[in-house]
Amino acid sequence: MSVQPDAVGTDKRAAKIARCIEADIVRRGWPVGHSLGSESALQQQYGVSRSVLREAVRLVEHHQVARMRRGPNGGLFICAPDAGPATRAVVIYLEYVGTTLDDLLHARLVLEPLAAALAAEHIDEAGIDRLRAVLSAEEQRKPGLTDARDEFHVTLAQQSKNPVLQLFIEVSMRLTRRYALASRTDSAIEAKEAVDQMHSDHCEIVSAVTAGDSARAKALSEQHVQAVTSWLQQHQRADRSRPTRNTPRVDPEAPRAKLAEALAATIGDDIGTSGWPVGSVFGTETALLERYRVSRAVLREAVRLLEYHAIAHMRRGPGGGLVVTQPHAQASIETIALYLQYRRPSREDLRCVRDVIEIANVNKVVELRRRPQVAAMLTTLGPLSDCAVDQATIDVRTAAVEEYRFHVGLAHLGGNRLLDLFLRIIIELFRRHGSSSRQKPPARSDLVSVQRAHRRILEAIHAGDDSLACYRIRRHLDAAASRWW
Repeated sequence: MSVQPDAVGTDKRAAKIARCIEADIVRRGWPVGHSLGSESALQQQYGVSRSVLREAVRLVEHHQVARMRRGPNGGLFICAPDAGPATRAVVIYLEYVGTTLDDLLHARLVLEPLAAALAAEHIDEAGIDRLRAVLSAEEQRKPGLTDARDEFHVTLAQQSKNPVLQLFIEVSMRLTRRYALASRTDSAIEAKEAVDQMHSDHCEIVSAVTAGDSARAKALSEQHVQAVTSWLQQHQRADRSRPTRNTPRVDPEAPRAKLAEALAATIGDDIGTSGWPVGSVFGTETALLERYRVSRAVLREAVRLLEYHAIAHMRRGPGGGLVVTQPHAQASIETIALYLQYRRPSREDLRCVRDVIEIANVNKVVELRRRPQVAAMLTTLGPLSDCAVDQATIDVRTAAVEEYRFHVGLAHLGGNRLLDLFLRIIIELFRRHGSSSRQKPPARSDLVSVQRAHRRILEAIHAGDDSLACYRIRRHLDAAASRWW
């Protein structure tokens, strides 16, 4: 596959090649340990210079999907990624767009009860042992919520056996920890009481999960997240408009790739702490080298990662330096989607998470429907009469755009930045699944049915009938899953 030279810069060509390499890995079934070829072979395969290929390889290595091995028998070898780079990128983006504590806790209330219910259905002996080990570790902790690294919710999500849910909850918990660092307690006694209550709640949830009682596990999880919500809302410091960052230490002894990733995360956090002044120079290369005490090679590699995630870019020449940019969601969506492709979620994994997110979005839109801005945007999301649907000329491409716009539009109107982003990630995964499986395109009758479903959902929203709106969105999602996705 040859990528023709064009006017785009080396960084954009490298990003394009990186995506091609990653797509090739997915097509091959992600065979960990398999070589994609030597550097010279890859240059020839993609028709690019050594510098462009090496830049692309750095991006692929950042995603931890492959590593370049030098020397005899070397080459680009496929590896098993971890969620670290993906979740860090998402957390940075969510903080930039102003994710609030209410957004975070509402998203947790949507996702965690589902995880608890699924865990009760899928728990095994190893999972029970893991959950009980976490409970035992909690008992050994010193009092103080700000000191605790709460692994319980992530571990519980792992027992759901749903990789999408696991990753979304891990992102939510990363943000929760940052808000917890910004919380205050009036006394040591109050802190101990809060920790003891948290542990008691966790024990009850584990008991229900172990017993296989999914309904009770779900109800207890809801109660627990509501209690956490109340506590954090009551104990936020008045001077904290953003969550506190626990900036990773840049270890000069770490391998260069790892050091560059840690440095990129640190710079991203520092940019966020400074208020994310888009367009301003965060520092010259010389100043950044002095500030972070790393080599020029490590700094430049970290800058490449920041540029890839649209956090900042290096401007050369007089007045140059690391310029703060406006991050966009797509880089985070692609990073998370790629990682989840490795985890191979089933369509049912995607569907059950999508269902709870979409239903939560619809409920929120019904609540907000009378706000002028929401009401105005609702009118743009679909036809309001069967006649308009019947008379419309519909093609698959246009219908696909409308389907995307309808669901993402409702998520946007719901106003929860986490659920909005999570839904777009799921839609991207469905898109990739459809592209790779070559599923049969929907018939015109299917397209008409989709638009009618949109209209009926909007009717229920306009009427303020949340139960009917939820029923209709659920029916629409069930039908679309078999004919559309």
